[in-house]
Amino acid sequence: MKLDVIKLDSGKAGSIELADEIFGLEPRGDILQRVVRWQRAKAQAGTHSVLGKSDVSYSTKKIYRQKGTGGARHGSRKAPIFRKGGVYKGPTPRSHAFDLPKKVRALGLKHALSAKATAGELVVIEDLNIADAKTSAVAKAVKENGWKRVLVIDGADLNEGFARAARNLEGVDVLPSMGANVYDILKRDTLIITRAGVEALEARLK
Repeated sequence: MKLDVIKLDSGKAGSIELADEIFGLEPRGDILQRVVRWQRAKAQAGTHSVLGKSDVSYSTKKIYRQKGTGGARHGSRKAPIFRKGGVYKGPTPRSHAFDLPKKVRALGLKHALSAKATAGELVVIEDLNIADAKTSAVAKAVKENGWKRVLVIDGADLNEGFARAARNLEGVDVLPSMGANVYDILKRDTLIITRAGVEALEARLK
């Protein structure tokens, strides 16, 4: 697959040949869904917690005599049946993460890149070098190119000046090639990859 390469100022910078086994696949929704679920489950805090019968602060004294009341036989105010009693089998802190084979993760990233390429939402730029590494300069470049919600992927070495300038811009995220992931790619309208980023991704996924 051949794609034109542009500069940040919208100028032409030649073209690049993209590997079909990474950018030219027929996107499979089932694989993308599996990888996104794995990512979101891994990121879930899992800090939800409730007080059980042994955690509630009440006296352990038997609340009333065993026989003769005409009611049920209770021995503890901590029982779940009572108001402010402990919760039975409530949620406790735990990890929601589960295992996913590395091959499936790699395949998911390939299909995410292919999905952006197929939809025409993939842009390859020469580099992230900008004369004036300020937020206003990056905002101007983004506006002139007509980008809105974008993910920018650089090579192994992230351009710190551009990343710092884009940090306060809403809808612009910058990642090194090793940080590229399915969820971040799919939730953005446009995927922008530098020439160095393409080379790093191809080396990572081949």
